[in-house]
Parts: sequence; structure tokens; C-alpha cells
Amino acid sequence: MSEPIKPSIGRGVLHLFCKATPMFDGEAVVAAVKAAEALEVQVVAVSILGHKCDAAFMAMHDDWQQLRALQSGLQRAGLEVVDSYVSLTEVSEYAKGMPEEMLKGRLYPEIPPRQHHMPSWCFYPMSKKREAHANWFTLPFEERKELMHEHGTSGRKFAGRVVQYVTGSAGLDDYEWGVTLFAVHPDDLKEVVYTMRFDQASSVYAEFGPFYTGMVVPVEELVDTL
Repeated sequence: MSEPIKPSIGRGVLHLFCKATPMFDGEAVVAAVKAAEALEVQVVAVSILGHKCDAAFMAMHDDWQQLRALQSGLQRAGLEVVDSYVSLTEVSEYAKGMPEEMLKGRLYPEIPPRQHHMPSWCFYPMSKKREAHANWFTLPFEERKELMHEHGTSGRKFAGRVVQYVTGSAGLDDYEWGVTLFAVHPDDLKEVVYTMRFDQASSVYAEFGPFYTGMVVPVEELVDTL
């Protein structure tokens, strides 16, 4: 493998959405995940509900080469990647002044969240609008900061029920952010997204991509379902 390719700060994040092919080999899938984890790649396996895919893998590491190796291993094991998302952990420009420990937690988080058992999972990409009547990027910084503070206040009401990971993808993928939610119950996912869509930062300025929803499971259990 060639030299590591790393962001100057933070970690790379890769979401893979897969379907099993006739060449599917469950033992090889487990081996690919275990090989990645042995190299300190954080991997979450998700059993997906609905027609869009059968399984998802959320992986995090500072070296993009290791993320690519995991992707290749899963493909060689007979999984077809039918959708994907590439992003980086980041600290929002509106988070200045937060305690250093909190900022570090956003750049170098752990997945899945350790503090609670949160088996319910969803992912969706999003961007801010650039329309004549609603252009987020022409608003003054202080106004954007105030709107994001309102948005964050809504989200903090779900502490202990939902953990959110917002990763940056401007210049890397089709949208500007990827949002991954871990929750205690499936209806927690529904409630937090519904509640936060009433905030002006979302109701006026947000555009959403497709949602993927499922259950966090050990990779051995995931392959048994396929």
C-alpha cells in the first residue's frame, strides 16, 4: 500500500451501502471488517430496512488508504456497493469558543457512541440552499451563527436518546454534510428529525438527500441476515 493519505486534522469517514451478490461470502465480509479493525479503523455494521440496500458500513480512520482497503475487502467478499458517502470529521465554524475537549470529540469521535446502547441508526446527506429567496451563504455570519445556535438547542433536548455525527463533505461528495444518527428507539430518529426541521436553519435553508435506516448489529449477525 502506498503512503497514507490523511487530513491535516480530523478523520476520514466512509459510508458504504451494499447489496449481496451471488458471490456473497459471509465469512469474507467478517474477515474484511476484522482486518480493518485490527488496523484501528472504527467500523459500524448496520442491517438496513427497505429496498435501497441490505447492509451499511460506517467506517472512520485518519488514513483514506485504510478506508479504501475496507471497501475493496467488502467488494471482494461479494457485496455490491450501490451507494456511498465520503466525508471528514470537522468542527463547525459556529463552534468557536466551545471547550477544547468538546471540539476534540467532534474531530476524533468514537463510533458507535459508548455512553448509551443505541441500536437504531439512520444516515442522510444535506446541504444549505443557494436560491434567490433563501441563500444561506449570503447571510451575515452572526445571523447564521444565531440560527445554528437555535438548531443546536433543539438537538440537545434529545441528549441520552440520540447521538448525532455531522461530517463535512463540501468538495468531497454531492452534498455539503453527512448526518449520522444513533438512537435508543426508532421513533427517537423520527422525532429528532421532525423537531429540528421547524428550526429556521432547516425549514428555510436546508436541502436533504436520501435517508437510510436500520439497526446496528455485530457484523457476524449482519451476514447471517444476508
